[in-house]
Amino acid sequence: MPTFDDPLADAAEASAALRGLAHATRTFESPADTHPVIGDLLAGVRSLRQVLDQLAAAHISARARAHDDAGNQAAGATSALAAADELHQAGTLLDTVEWRLDAASQHSGRIAWHPAPAVEDGPARRWVSVVFLEGAEADEVLELIDRDGTDAAIEHLAGHDYGAETTQAALENGYVYDEPPAGVLDKVATHDVYTLTYNPFLGHVSLLRKHDTVPDPALLGIDTPASAPASESRREAERAAHKSTRAVGPAVSRGRDGADWFTRRPGAASAHGRGLAL
Repeated sequence: MPTFDDPLADAAEASAALRGLAHATRTFESPADTHPVIGDLLAGVRSLRQVLDQLAAAHISARARAHDDAGNQAAGATSALAAADELHQAGTLLDTVEWRLDAASQHSGRIAWHPAPAVEDGPARRWVSVVFLEGAEADEVLELIDRDGTDAAIEHLAGHDYGAETTQAALENGYVYDEPPAGVLDKVATHDVYTLTYNPFLGHVSLLRKHDTVPDPALLGIDTPASAPASESRREAERAAHKSTRAVGPAVSRGRDGADWFTRRPGAASAHGRGLAL
């Protein structure tokens, strides 16, 4: 607590308080707290300006008692006047500090701080490549987009997604992205957990899925869970096709690892483009 009459004790306390403030202001839990801190600093600078003037006055008024270490009074008086001049100069510089702090306080007082946006816990979202098509296969999907829209195309391409096996293939081959990759001329559409990028000019289509997610069967129009696994012969054929398509770019994982995610929609002629496996 300040004594108000012991300059040595109060100066030591002020120094300790400033050290503590320097440590405490390394972070602010609420940016709104900066405004009152600036106000207190402004009051402190004004008091410090007064302290400097009073220190200068003490040097001048007592200069007759000033001597150097050899006992020379003239040299001591000269040093006392020089110290008073420097203290006055410091006080003059503090006038600028006071003006700047006053302006900062006014600007800060006009700010209405909003709560920080919520931050999702867990790992950052990543995207895995499900299938990449070009040439005649891409042309078929581009025609589907023109005819029925992007949702229909995404639902069709989702049939290439074999769940954990597709994810593993993307991880092994480096087809994992922080954001869905898209060129300048590419068009982008999203549906459920999927993002479709396509380019009618260059003739390619790509489907990506959010990592560690399962598509909503209602959004994809798939209602009935399936339990029968794909045959072993189809597994081998699809894996062979997967290997051949990898030579020209990111493609789908062509095998299933056991159980379907969802079966095809009732009444559909084929399971192609509809089944999803995990």
